Amino acid sequence: MQAIMNTYGRLPVTFVSGQGSWLLDSEGRRYLDALSGIAVCGLGHAHPAVSAAIREQADKLIHTSNLYSIERQQALADALVRVSGMDNVFFSNSGAEANEAAIKIARKYGHDKGIHEPVIIVMTKAFHGRTMGTLTATGNTKVQEGFGPLLNGFIRVPYMNLDAIRHVIAANANVVAVMLEPVQGEGGLATAPADYLKGVRALCDEHQLLMLMDEVQTGNGRTGTYFCYQHYGFKPDVVTTAKGLGNGVPIGACLAQGVAADVLKPGNHGSTYGGNPLACAAALAVVETIEKENLCKNAEVMGAYLRDGFTKRLAGSARLKEIRGLGLMIGLVLNQDCPTMMADALKEGLLLNVTSGNVVRLLPPLNVTQAEADQIIETVSQLIEALS
Repeated sequence: MQAIMNTYGRLPVTFVSGQGSWLLDSEGRRYLDALSGIAVCGLGHAHPAVSAAIREQADKLIHTSNLYSIERQQALADALVRVSGMDNVFFSNSGAEANEAAIKIARKYGHDKGIHEPVIIVMTKAFHGRTMGTLTATGNTKVQEGFGPLLNGFIRVPYMNLDAIRHVIAANANVVAVMLEPVQGEGGLATAPADYLKGVRALCDEHQLLMLMDEVQTGNGRTGTYFCYQHYGFKPDVVTTAKGLGNGVPIGACLAQGVAADVLKPGNHGSTYGGNPLACAAALAVVETIEKENLCKNAEVMGAYLRDGFTKRLAGSARLKEIRGLGLMIGLVLNQDCPTMMADALKEGLLLNVTSGNVVRLLPPLNVTQAEADQIIETVSQLIEALS
């Protein structure tokens, strides 16, 4: 029996080092990484600014406790508040934990208003994590199977359907929040239009509900702005992020503004490791590098370049249905399932993955070059054309 629990369907490769958009395996073979550890390594691998920040902090202090002030945590919080326009932040170790904090804020907000059984509206095909709270909020019966009973307090509606949200609000006085992703990373890269997201914001304002935006995957420059909501000119009450925030160092963040920023009090929530000096030093280097190297703009430009390249390269293809996403969060929706695509791409020296059975998901580093983008376009196009 293997010492590691059998929770992953792993591909037969072990990576030992990386540089920029490239990885090297234990056999000495190079791979172009168009997945970035599922939107984690937005600066690519072994970015010198992140590596230097980790080394410097590790030599000084790795952990104390949130019982005390943490200088790097405060610096990171200041940076995130500045780039987001939010008011404050709670630090965790992952996106699921950040979403748990958002759920707790919504429930506490309801209880403070005298609602003893608060309800959060969530979406079909959503993915918010694998803890019990976030698993319940997730709209995927496959990942929920075997873990019931799930939690009460969630009502699911079709994604991108404002009338469904209106109906639930009208029928249930206990609704306290609406939780959604602007682009559903695990849900086939379904991308909400501006009028829908603005409509959700308007409904939340009208009924004094909290708008909870899960930007675990879309945040940190991935869609061409630091946070995806910044494309649309409004702010959610709560936004969560993780993945690309630490470039591989585990860290999550739950940011709040307005009434949501004052909900949690001492003793309501906490984390042993959340916001420790090492993780915050790495994340601060990420935020500063994204700004310094103008990587939001590069994500916008190179994302458009990739989508345009696929449109031209696969013009007339019977296999390509549509191209979804924003910035460097790209989904190629095929007319058929492609269960071997990940393994086939690996053989060609390219890392990608498939979500919802038929959506090829591409999440290259924010600093991907045009030459690397050209290689991604050609390799993926050939793999799609070769589908039986």
